[in-house]
Amino acid sequence: MDLDAYTTAHRAEWGRLEELARARSLTGPEADELIELFQTGSAHLSTIASTVGQSVPGDRLSVALSRARLRFTGASDNPLRALPRFLWLQLPAALYRLRWLTLAVGVASILIAVLLASWVNGDHAVLAALGQQADLRALVDSQFVDYYRQNPAASFTGQVWTNNAWVAAQCIAFGITGVYPVVVVIQNAVNLGIDAAAMFAFGKGDVFFSYVLPHGMLELTSIFVAAAAGLRIFWAWVVPGPRTRTRSLAEEGRSLFIIAIGLVLSLFVSGVIEGFVTPSHLPVWVKISIGAVALAAFLSYMLVVGGRAVRAGETGDLDEADRGATQLVAG
Repeated sequence: MDLDAYTTAHRAEWGRLEELARARSLTGPEADELIELFQTGSAHLSTIASTVGQSVPGDRLSVALSRARLRFTGASDNPLRALPRFLWLQLPAALYRLRWLTLAVGVASILIAVLLASWVNGDHAVLAALGQQADLRALVDSQFVDYYRQNPAASFTGQVWTNNAWVAAQCIAFGITGVYPVVVVIQNAVNLGIDAAAMFAFGKGDVFFSYVLPHGMLELTSIFVAAAAGLRIFWAWVVPGPRTRTRSLAEEGRSLFIIAIGLVLSLFVSGVIEGFVTPSHLPVWVKISIGAVALAAFLSYMLVVGGRAVRAGETGDLDEADRGATQLVAG
């Protein structure tokens, strides 16, 4: 193919395509013309690429086609413009829809921890099986408290934040198995129960609560939410209801994975409390009050803001234009 001759033959069409692609506004006939020129220009570019390869006329035509495509497909939204909707509609709505399942997960977890602590603390043989008397004494007298103070506050905050955020994300991502969130909740409850049993056995129950409650109220609630989100995805796959299994899983997965992003924020707050407040020398009531205020703010966001968003019709899913069609329609 003679590229120069081909370019000369179609220069007027390509020039008109570029002109319409640069126009500030288009009339109805001009929009139709732009689409027709885009289709023919795409065919011309394919011919040039398959016969000549990369060339200057081909590159210019490619740029004109890209501009034309943006005119009738549109550019992606600015993420900063989508942020208010995410914070005040999508995320709280997704959290609100999990309120009862989160409560069930939280009650089950705390119940396991309390029962385990009572059993271990009430049976000396079981307590002895946890370790030597000297090792348990070292845990109670120093190791439990030193865990929160042995590293600089900033680095300790980053460590616990990234670890907890990773666990929460895994609960949601692997929630479809129906097993992983349950395992995480049980492991957390067991660890909490064993630590509580050891501390109470040596008369340090007050120390246990003073070092767990400030950050633990928000941290544990966030993990409960993550486990509830994972289980909700599993249930959407097992019992899709009137929706197809694929559609059910896609809709729940999109809306609930938003929670993973939100929990990064709540776990950052709990990490800051754990790094700077929990090991501090503030009065115990002040430290616990700070943790209670953080939890109250999270619950208010989840229940009050989330309830308002749900009543306004928000589900936490993407907009209809972004998620695409879910069923075929005529016309």
